[in-house]
Amino acid sequence: MAKSYIRFWGVRGSYTAPFKTHLEVGGNTPCVEINIDDHVLICDAGTGIIPFGNKLIYDDKHKELLILLSHFHWDHISGLPFFVPAFHSKYNISFFGPGDSKEVIKKYIDNQMKAPYFPVGTEEWLAKISYLDPKQKKLAYGPMEISYYSAHHPGITYGYKIKAKNKTIIYIPDNECLFLDKSIKEKLKGFTEEETTMFTKMNREEYQAEVNTIANTDILIHDAQYTPQDYEKKKGWGHSCYIDVVNMAIDAKVKNLFLFSHDPNNDDETVSNIHRECQNIITEKKSSLRCHIAKEVLEISLD
Repeated sequence: MAKSYIRFWGVRGSYTAPFKTHLEVGGNTPCVEINIDDHVLICDAGTGIIPFGNKLIYDDKHKELLILLSHFHWDHISGLPFFVPAFHSKYNISFFGPGDSKEVIKKYIDNQMKAPYFPVGTEEWLAKISYLDPKQKKLAYGPMEISYYSAHHPGITYGYKIKAKNKTIIYIPDNECLFLDKSIKEKLKGFTEEETTMFTKMNREEYQAEVNTIANTDILIHDAQYTPQDYEKKKGWGHSCYIDVVNMAIDAKVKNLFLFSHDPNNDDETVSNIHRECQNIITEKKSSLRCHIAKEVLEISLD
């Protein structure tokens, strides 16, 4: 029987970081392979999908592929022009992502490969390409059940919940958790007593809703791009401070947290220090949460 696993092919946020100081973590932008009993699910199509595509061609094994796009910012789709399986007729590739219709999703993917941005358009793709109805609430793909929800990130952005092998996996690469909390606290002085009560209640409900979404998750792959210093300058940009992420995962009783969407300015040592600080928070709170760094080619067994 085929093994089931998650493998990271790209773990950086925003843009690639092909630097000597970043090699341990990796420099490609988001792409995560979830392989369940030989059903290949691909989460996002950043530059990490390029080496993954090369491996698919080399292995010459998996011809059916489903690509889930969290959103259409370039760091999440910029690997598609170089995704070799799309240029081979033996592959069947389906896309799902946020949008009002199949046609809209197709247009978003087509546009980055049109002149003057790229010399070869999607009309040159030889694979059988299909775009799934974006209004479906749930997807079934082999043994996987897939649902999605909206993340706090500029534009429409999805987080995905995948259930398989008696496990729950949540992939949410770009998300500003506690975004409402930060905004309200900054403006509290200008609120009336009634407004303060209303916004405080709203804030608690929003946080609880986010905790409930990830509650008891086996594997949470979550945006942890910013340090507290970065976040002070970049509130509202749609990424999380790692301290907020680890605290939310603790409150939600998540089993395994994988810090993802690493800032391209953060070298291996900086990411390692972030991980160490997360471990300290977990120890202080006497939590059973296991926290990991998402690194390129890291493989997590699901068997």
